[in-house]
Amino acid sequence: MSQPIVDRILLTNDDGIDAPGLETLTRVASALAREVWIVAPAFDQSGVATSISLHHPLRLAHFGERRYSVTGTPADCVTMAVRHLMRDAPPDLVLSGINRGANLGRETLYSGTVGAALTALLLGVPTIALSQAFTDRSAVRWATAERLAPDTIRRLHAIGWPREVALNVNFPDVAADQAGPITASRQGRGTLETIDVVERTDLRDQRYHWFNIKRRELDDDPQSEAYLLRHGRITVTPLQFERTAEQARTELAMRLG
Repeated sequence: MSQPIVDRILLTNDDGIDAPGLETLTRVASALAREVWIVAPAFDQSGVATSISLHHPLRLAHFGERRYSVTGTPADCVTMAVRHLMRDAPPDLVLSGINRGANLGRETLYSGTVGAALTALLLGVPTIALSQAFTDRSAVRWATAERLAPDTIRRLHAIGWPREVALNVNFPDVAADQAGPITASRQGRGTLETIDVVERTDLRDQRYHWFNIKRRELDDDPQSEAYLLRHGRITVTPLQFERTAEQARTELAMRLG
């Protein structure tokens, strides 16, 4: 039987406490830690990024030993766990996911899965966001993620990464035995092309609106997440808070004198 790599792992996600990806990650984590804690949103919180709840109270629900839901965002869940539920024995590692669908390129700015990981980074805990790509929403390859995630996490933990970095891992939409090796990737552009507003009228003749994300394969660097994922690789991208465009900053400083 494989040996645990840490004492305590905290799991969260943005798809909600009952999501199949979280159930998959729970089985993965049980072989990686002596204690597995789950603190996840009570409802789907996709697209909320690193949002935290400052204007309304949060409510905890307890679903058994070390398993909780929070009426808030993924960032709320990580904060509640690290600063409250686990404050006397913090997690050694935070795993966020496994998300239904890849988190690639510019879309990571919206991702609650990545947002949870960045919150863990802010609170000083090593963290990995994990996502499973799909082409058919009704046939997500959870088995691929479940088979590949344990070795992926073990390898990354053994290698280590800087304290100011969170890792974003994506599993390809292929059978596990067809997946290429884990590959260090760049964020790149991803597949998010634009966001449209769709206006409708309800049965009371009142207008309402949906946001509709449009995606397509964009031209991308061969080292980017989207390119590598399309070619069957497991991608891992190191993310950080510092987003200054250095060339633009240098040019701006020169123009400003």
